[in-house]
Amino acid sequence: AFYGVKAISPEGQLNDVKGVKMSEDKMEMKIFGVDIHAHIKAVPQAGCATESPIWHIKAIHPDGAIVDVKAMDEAGKIYDVKALYKSGQQQLMDIKALVGNRQLPVKILVSDDILAPVKAIGNDGTIFNIKALSKTEGTLDVKGVREAGNIIDIKAVNKEGAYYGVKAISPEGQLNDVKGIKMSKDRVETMINGVQVHAHVKAIGQLD
Repeated sequence: AFYGVKAISPEGQLNDVKGVKMSEDKMEMKIFGVDIHAHIKAVPQAGCATESPIWHIKAIHPDGAIVDVKAMDEAGKIYDVKALYKSGQQQLMDIKALVGNRQLPVKILVSDDILAPVKAIGNDGTIFNIKALSKTEGTLDVKGVREAGNIIDIKAVNKEGAYYGVKAISPEGQLNDVKGIKMSKDRVETMINGVQVHAHVKAIGQLD
């Protein structure tokens, strides 16, 4: 018989305890010489179940305006960026840039910049910019703006420095936050196709 495992705050808030994988490899990493298959984390509980495999990534202005978030190559060609819902895991969804028939990982890169770059990484290490495309304000950068513990806030930033929240929205209208997630305290979380990654980018249940 199974008992559910939960993290319960002193105020009574409830999170699910899950095994979380950041790669498709059987071995995620080594810790003190021990092979690790997955990390154990407390994550926000999923809301209503959904069968929609693809969620849209949008930036939302404080006034409520909704802006598309896209990937762009050096030539300015535009590609979709989506959250992918797999195996019933609504709590932690992969964010991918859909370039042709490829699903490219979207990550926060290692940088000395105050606002951390959010990029997609091609199979050969090619970098794709992640941008919010506003009809009124033009092209906005998408950045990691605040790091608190293992979570990094990701926002679209306009020319005046104002922030748009970045969300994953299901076709049914459910909403998840798009955040940077770190699994270690190291500045370089992992290397992907020769590119140093500071944090993974995931769609997670909205945080209180």
